[in-house]
Amino acid sequence: MDKQVEKGIKRLEWAREHMAVLNTVREEVGDNGFLRGKNISMALHVEAKTGVLALSLAHAGANVKMASCNPLSTDDSVAEALREEYGMDVYARRGESSEEYYMHLKNTLEHPTNIVIDDGGDLISMIHTEREDLIDGIHGGAEETTTGIVRLKAMEKDGALRFPVMSVNDAYMKHMFDNRYGTGQSTIDGLLTATNLQLSGKNFLVVGYGWCGRGIAMRARGMGANVLVAEVDPVKAVEAKMDGFGVLTCKEGISRADFVVTATGCKDVVNREALMVAKDGCVMANSGHFNNEISTHELEKLSKSSREVREDVVEYGMTDGRRLYLLAEGRLVNLAIGQGHPVEIMDMSFALQMLAAEYVVRNGDLSPGVHSIPRELDEKVARLMLKADGIVIDSLTEEQERYLGSWKEGT
Repeated sequence: MDKQVEKGIKRLEWAREHMAVLNTVREEVGDNGFLRGKNISMALHVEAKTGVLALSLAHAGANVKMASCNPLSTDDSVAEALREEYGMDVYARRGESSEEYYMHLKNTLEHPTNIVIDDGGDLISMIHTEREDLIDGIHGGAEETTTGIVRLKAMEKDGALRFPVMSVNDAYMKHMFDNRYGTGQSTIDGLLTATNLQLSGKNFLVVGYGWCGRGIAMRARGMGANVLVAEVDPVKAVEAKMDGFGVLTCKEGISRADFVVTATGCKDVVNREALMVAKDGCVMANSGHFNNEISTHELEKLSKSSREVREDVVEYGMTDGRRLYLLAEGRLVNLAIGQGHPVEIMDMSFALQMLAAEYVVRNGDLSPGVHSIPRELDEKVARLMLKADGIVIDSLTEEQERYLGSWKEGT
């Protein structure tokens, strides 16, 4: 057997063994039969956990075609194993060009698509702009990320979104754990893998204090860093302050920072003004979906030279003598360099993805637009996770339920 394929198989098997929730959901959805014979087009980070999701959907009877949602996030060993060992249609390779990236997305649509599973919104956008002929046959979709949901809500507002999409990202069991604990750990993993530098005692600027930013800040502080936060939302800024972090502007923060990580879902948050005052030796990374949070075009304009000083680390020599370091071309550092979120975290998120795929088929009368994950599916995943860990929790008595449902009883 080819060593690359063997490596991918081992990674898939390791992930599957640690995804107890998804394994349970896979059997249940397979028994229900709602996905049997359905054509699923997927654009996700092609790595071991995502591979287990794809295989779980196939186990439930679906026909799956998968591409990557980011040019640098593919684990080639996993992609090759899915193709060679499991016969799955996978269109992805690490380091694919922009042309290849969009070609691979188009390849996933080369069957009468019934369900779309997306990460970032590119695949759903492509369907609405280039493959409108598929829309009548699509039951609905599921979106994984904050960035994708922002785009879909903009489409919905403009009346452009023509089928229902489940907002997996906004489910409690996704954003509270995947975005916070998953992004927190995997971002630090990517930083350390790329640089082998110490975080303890360093100034660490987190740009954006949503769920992802919270997780990154938490983990950086746990590593002994002095964490600063830049945020445009006044409520989130107050939260960061109450959580014990220094709150300031990005420009002021980057002038002190040894490390900068962006996690906003917005473009040019580290802009020309910030780059002009960035501390000499500052290491910059992005944990947002797209590679536009750090203004790389401005970085190139302000620099007189650039060179790769370490794998995935480019040093920019600025005209004033400073040196700034950019990781993974400004693409999401936790997957472009690291192996992504921990397996147990993605177990919950991908269980929700599979349940969302079944939900849009089971509930065929959903209107076009962005739909929340029902509370019962959130709680289902939570209970399965607790069960897998051998944890038993209390439940309300009938009397307590009556009390909580009554407006008359006050004692």
